Amino acid sequence: MTDAKLQPQLLPTPNDCTLVRRFADFTTFGEALDYAASGCRGLNFHDPRGNLTRAYPYAELRRDALATARRLIARGVVPGTRVALVAETGPDFAALFCGAIYAGAWPVPLPLPTSFGGKDNYIDQLAVQLQSSDPAMLLYPAELGEMASAAAARQGCEGIAYEAFMEEAAPDCALPALDPADICYLQYSSGSTRFPHGVAVTHEALLNNLAGHAHAMKFQEGDRAISWLPWYHDMGLVGCFLSPIASQISVDYLKTEDFARRPLAWLDMISRNKGTSLSYSPTFGYDICARRISSQSHVAERFDLSRWRLAGNGADMIRPDVMQSFVNAFAAAGFKASAFVPSYGLAEATLAVTVMPPGEGIRVELVEEERLTGSPRDLSRPARYRAIVNCGKPVRDMDVEIRGEGGKVKSDHQIGKVWCRGPSVMHSYFRDPEATAECLVNGWLDTGDMGYTADGYLFIVGRAKDMIIINGKNHWPQDIEWAVEQLPGFHQGDIAAFSVETENGEEVPAVLVHCRVTDPEERRKLHDEIRDKVRAITGMNCVVELVPPRTLPRTSSGKLSRAKAKKLYLSGEIEPYCLLEAA
Repeated sequence: MTDAKLQPQLLPTPNDCTLVRRFADFTTFGEALDYAASGCRGLNFHDPRGNLTRAYPYAELRRDALATARRLIARGVVPGTRVALVAETGPDFAALFCGAIYAGAWPVPLPLPTSFGGKDNYIDQLAVQLQSSDPAMLLYPAELGEMASAAAARQGCEGIAYEAFMEEAAPDCALPALDPADICYLQYSSGSTRFPHGVAVTHEALLNNLAGHAHAMKFQEGDRAISWLPWYHDMGLVGCFLSPIASQISVDYLKTEDFARRPLAWLDMISRNKGTSLSYSPTFGYDICARRISSQSHVAERFDLSRWRLAGNGADMIRPDVMQSFVNAFAAAGFKASAFVPSYGLAEATLAVTVMPPGEGIRVELVEEERLTGSPRDLSRPARYRAIVNCGKPVRDMDVEIRGEGGKVKSDHQIGKVWCRGPSVMHSYFRDPEATAECLVNGWLDTGDMGYTADGYLFIVGRAKDMIIINGKNHWPQDIEWAVEQLPGFHQGDIAAFSVETENGEEVPAVLVHCRVTDPEERRKLHDEIRDKVRAITGMNCVVELVPPRTLPRTSSGKLSRAKAKKLYLSGEIEPYCLLEAA
């Protein structure tokens, strides 16, 4: 008999448990983990092909987290100390994050390297977030030791590998009593680079948002979560790590980098779940999977998505065309369009602001682009429409208002700034009272997003800071980007639109486009097609630059970063292809 046959089978934590489910009705997150640990559910980690490599019951997580807390206290950590953690999806980070909370410290999850930018850019990103959060130490996976230790040295804090820290003694000691008003953790946005803002979230705010999320999603017995989202982003950290603990749900994890290489492994994991599945993704995740299916005949044979109860959408603009493509690709595997759950949220509100009631699916409204931009109707041009996705209703205890100039509240179907108020709105930006005062006014949070309401539902139209304003006329960059995407050969995320100043001082739209065409003449033709497409939308000439594939930067959560693309383009770090001069 081989050694392999002697090995006991690795079993995942179960979907069902005799423990009475509670929807995050705890006073602190430590109390939530204590309760979850009295049951048999937990976290489950998988390899790149979706095979289980580690089952991690909540009881084990709590045991390891308490030992971590004692190690931190032995090192002199006291309540309020920041402990920075490179957020690799795995049991080490889970224990370190929860252990820091038990110790009264504030864990600060930081990103892993991305494929864009290289070693120096990653060190810079870590360094600026370390400078902002001012931690006592940075803990990181050993394989990132060179880069992480360089960033720690630049900030002057101690850098320690996960593995080395976990071998340290954990002497018995008293743990501090946690209070609901205490800061639980600091969350940096996925785009944090030059001027990062650490969102300070209290235990009370976290548990309130997790409870609101659980009630909105209507968690039930047999539910199991499946996730590839990174733990340094609010949807991955709060929605797919902290929420399952607080509502006692078992979770299967695929690392984000493994999803990027083999996205269909995510759907394989959902197919193997014998209960009902809960899984979330930004639009681009659904897009990648739909594009990877080469033959419809194999879909029903390989996948069973009939038990995918809630397919969450969030973290970027929801594209109804992409969602429809996903339905078309996987209906044969039993996927139902009604499973889609659009939502809206942001780290400054802990996570969830609005959630679509389960079962209602994707609902859209067609809105004239002039109304979206606030411009008067140009009767000389045919009307253009954009499909705006309904992002659902406010979660429990959350209020939402649409405000115009001077803070005046707008009526249904009137576009303005989205403001929200509730117990889960952030405490502050860490050590940045000016930035806090700019967005927090009398308990209301200015989200920075534009949208409108209708019959209690929220519709998001874009980020206010992304709007391109030229000659007093407003243009949404996504309208330009999505129009160019309709040309053959383009994928979501291939286009970045923003405004630039020409040599004569005029503002014009600029469009950077991933180009996979090698023939110079064909590139010229493509350039002219794109220019004409943008002119048809904006009514003006624009700068069109064809750039090599994979050139446009993304945030650590995978979203296109227009701001960084503009910065790199203006600094000359993005080099466009040269085009043939017209004959």
